[in-house]
Amino acid sequence: MAQETTQAPPSAPTAPARALLPFILPAVVVGVAASLVFVGVSTAAERLQRVLWGPLPDALGVGRYSVLWMFVVLTATGVVVGLVVWKVPGHAGPDPATLGLDAPVLPPAVLPGLVLATGLMLAGGPSLGPENPVIAVNVGLAAWLGGRFLPRTPGTLWPVLAEAATIGALFGTPVAAALVISEALAGRPMRGRLWDNLFAPLTAGACGAMTTTLVARPTFDLGLPPMGHPRAGDVLAALVIASAAAALGLCAVYAFPHLHAAFRRLRHPMLMLPAGGLVLAALAALGGRLTLFKGLSEIGELARDPQGWSAGQFVTMTVVKLAALLVAASCGFRGGRIFPAVFVGTALGLAAHALVPAVHPSLGVATAVLGMLLAITRQGWVSLFTAAVLVASPAVITLLCIASLPAWLLVTGRPQMQLRADGTPVR
Repeated sequence: MAQETTQAPPSAPTAPARALLPFILPAVVVGVAASLVFVGVSTAAERLQRVLWGPLPDALGVGRYSVLWMFVVLTATGVVVGLVVWKVPGHAGPDPATLGLDAPVLPPAVLPGLVLATGLMLAGGPSLGPENPVIAVNVGLAAWLGGRFLPRTPGTLWPVLAEAATIGALFGTPVAAALVISEALAGRPMRGRLWDNLFAPLTAGACGAMTTTLVARPTFDLGLPPMGHPRAGDVLAALVIASAAAALGLCAVYAFPHLHAAFRRLRHPMLMLPAGGLVLAALAALGGRLTLFKGLSEIGELARDPQGWSAGQFVTMTVVKLAALLVAASCGFRGGRIFPAVFVGTALGLAAHALVPAVHPSLGVATAVLGMLLAITRQGWVSLFTAAVLVASPAVITLLCIASLPAWLLVTGRPQMQLRADGTPVR
């Protein structure tokens, strides 16, 4: 009797080099251009921020971060961004509560207003980052210019290149871009091998990251003391902190559609955004100046002196920053949620260290950032990567992978911090 044999299914064919070479030049151009857009928006916003929170209040005889000045600047930011959303062609794009990292292709006429609204927001102090609107701007520019100058190139390629390039520029490394794109490809049918599909996006991400590194020299390493060999207590601490951070982040996620609906009842950007600015000013008065802005430079200040604040102060900053993120994302400010969520996780991790000194600060920060980002972004690879690069401690990586398991079980299948057009949360 003949013996039956089973054959393994054939693997996807590998693309020949000649099929990938034409994508190199478009990927390089998009990578460099996307980085320059990001650096340009960030630099312009930082210069305006230094004026608004430095020489201007000094000239007026007002304290730079006094309660009065916080109310003046944040309310004025709401007014000017509201004017952009109301009057500028394109109204600064769609409702930011409906956008994630995978931005739609916006018409070119929308992009100037979106850039202006983003820069004003970054300078004025609301707790949002540049990632979502800058990705949307780069996707729109790449699709428009690519379609004009290289019409034979597949139109679906440009948004992928722009997204990868911008993420590489934001984090200063193409690894983050590759992880995000591979996570997106996991839910789609692919032609060929994974690395064939990643070749062009990885090229764009690498060029975006290198351009940002050469021009702006970004760093995410907080300079916290590295961990030694993990102990059993470190495993328990990682599990508890990551899960607690994910649960806290889910509280904001569940509140998001309700607060968004409350602001939408005001019906007009000249009411919603100034009202949001007022609320953000009150929160900043409660939490202090470190709870303003996107939070990247502020977490560096926290990490330079973890003993400079009490556990109660860290907890206050955690709650205030999370509330500020929720308000800013609900009332119509154009911005992303990753960078302020990193601040929330950092403050929470340092609070854990302050409450239980046996918890290493690097472990507390990394696992709290991991749990918070999992809840806010629902991007597993980005959450792990960001948490790991903040502390630059190889001993933490295994603990992060372990801690991500219960945290992911908490957040998976839950509503996301992103809404559909009808105001219901994406799941």
